[in-house]
Amino acid sequence: MAKGNYTLVPIDEALSADVEDDVVAINRSAAVVKGGRRFSFSALTVVGNRNGLVGVGYGKGREVPLAIEKSVKDARKQIMRVVRDGTTIPHAVDGRYCSTKVRLLPAAPGTGIIAGKAVRKVLERAGISDILTKNYGSTNALNVVKATMMALNQLRSREQTAALRGVEIE
Repeated sequence: MAKGNYTLVPIDEALSADVEDDVVAINRSAAVVKGGRRFSFSALTVVGNRNGLVGVGYGKGREVPLAIEKSVKDARKQIMRVVRDGTTIPHAVDGRYCSTKVRLLPAAPGTGIIAGKAVRKVLERAGISDILTKNYGSTNALNVVKATMMALNQLRSREQTAALRGVEIE
């Protein structure tokens, strides 16, 4: 199943109970009506099991808890599996979404997550703990998170690359 340009992994109840959620951003917007201002909220959340599964959700509601609840539900529907190489990623990769570009670079053990707030939350939930990142263009949290997911979806292990090319790895 594909959502946008990344592949989703259907998860069973055992895995969905294991995921943790984290709020990346909450936005407030107002509509001016006859009686004053009517506020609505949107929430961006990331869910993951810190072991290769991660999903992103976006929800809107009249109250903050309702928006968060909707976004967590959406994120659980959009979980995908991330290819990792120990505590880092197998190779450098770029992800684009709208005017945002996120570059992810593998790092040596002990480096930590060198990233901004939105990218850091996605990578922490995916179970990646040593990585270098750089964000180009827009820093809108929603676009940055989606660009990060696009980049993570492009990761391939050595075995997957060899199978795609039809060659053997020595």
